[in-house]
Amino acid sequence: MTNHEIAQRIALRELVDTFSNLADEKNVAAQIPLFTADAHINVVMEGKEVFDLKGHPQILEAFSGYLAQFSVVYHQNGQQTVTINENSASGIAYCQVTLIKEDNGQRIKQTSGVRYHDRYVFQNGKWFIAERLSNFMWTDIHPM
Repeated sequence: MTNHEIAQRIALRELVDTFSNLADEKNVAAQIPLFTADAHINVVMEGKEVFDLKGHPQILEAFSGYLAQFSVVYHQNGQQTVTINENSASGIAYCQVTLIKEDNGQRIKQTSGVRYHDRYVFQNGKWFIAERLSNFMWTDIHPM
């Protein structure tokens, strides 16, 4: 593996980790520049599509609305594999997402196992997410 490929892999990992860190801060406005202007995102929860988003405005609206309902957002990223082909790449990244909200005075904890299937593009010296399938493979919801 060349130093250039190692640097590209680190940059792609940083992109995925930055997305998660900003989600934890509920800073969707700062997440948007991580995506290409025409990015396409599908969110699937336990086999059912819940979002099909195209472009920055739809992503901003959907992510902001969804995260607003939670008092705590916590992502813990796991393994990531990528295949790089010059100015494009594809990858799979694993994440455990914990979300906490209040419901009738009771704190509710929602924990999900997520597998991101990503397509990345390298433009103007940076990697961006061009496509993302967020597959929430399992979810556990219970009172705290």
